[in-house]
Amino acid sequence: MARNSIHPDVERVLITEPRIHQRIATLARGISKCYGNNEVTIITVLNGSIVFLGELLHRLPMPTRLDSVVARSYGTRTTSSGRVRTRRQWQLPLKNQHVLLVDDILDTGRTLKMIRDRIHHECPASLRTCVLLDKPTRREVDIQPDFVGFKIPDKFVVGYGLDFAERYRNLPYIAVLKSEIYRAS
Repeated sequence: MARNSIHPDVERVLITEPRIHQRIATLARGISKCYGNNEVTIITVLNGSIVFLGELLHRLPMPTRLDSVVARSYGTRTTSSGRVRTRRQWQLPLKNQHVLLVDDILDTGRTLKMIRDRIHHECPASLRTCVLLDKPTRREVDIQPDFVGFKIPDKFVVGYGLDFAERYRNLPYIAVLKSEIYRAS
């Protein structure tokens, strides 16, 4: 499939690749202004945030350390199971560090809140959150991200790192997946 063509499983493109790149550049400027020259420890939630984080990291001028946590609440479903499972916890010490928690999408808020609360127990100097996508209408817990790429409607989206059953992460845009694709699963 050519890079500029739309995947046949996509209903419509919600956010184009150029808009994503432009917004990440803006996010990076805001994050840079917030932290100044302070070193920042970035904790990313895998696997969905890999693409977003890669581009964001390239645009951050301050010294950074990078670690990750593996968490999931969707599995092969299109809605959260309500249970957050972690398979890997960060390894870097976080006490007295400026921490930025990065995720691909803030939906119910359960995953981000659970990880944020765990990091908070490590006594960082500061703790902020950054998400590429925010679905505020789906929120089930009280959490608001500090940095947001895009607010989106309550649609099931894939691309730019986001998946359905580990597929579609490589799409260069964010798109609404055709419902017949996930209803067949």
